[in-house]
Amino acid sequence: MLIQEQKKKEVFMEIRVQAIHFDASEQLHAFIQKKVSKLDQYFDGILKAEVTLKVVKPETANNKQAGVKLLVRNGECFAEKINDSFEGAIDECVEALEKQLVKFKEKSRAK
Repeated sequence: MLIQEQKKKEVFMEIRVQAIHFDASEQLHAFIQKKVSKLDQYFDGILKAEVTLKVVKPETANNKQAGVKLLVRNGECFAEKINDSFEGAIDECVEALEKQLVKFKEKSRAK
């Protein structure tokens, strides 16, 4: 499913969600859209976000895996987390990406 969000500067951040071997609900898509679009406040140059969701085979408590790859101007950021729910895994990915984007922004300003 392809979701585009319009930013203030009339630039679109493309959010692509890929659910491997299952169909993600509309609620999950809306949750991902909401969380990933908030990353825009940390760095303006996010061009595209690719979200991958899959269920890890051993049916244990923590078997939901989410990966988020951000394509930004002059680079990319990636986070992958495993949790007992996709929402929790996405939350953890977004937290990790916030830190990465702040570091990336500081490095690009230093140049």
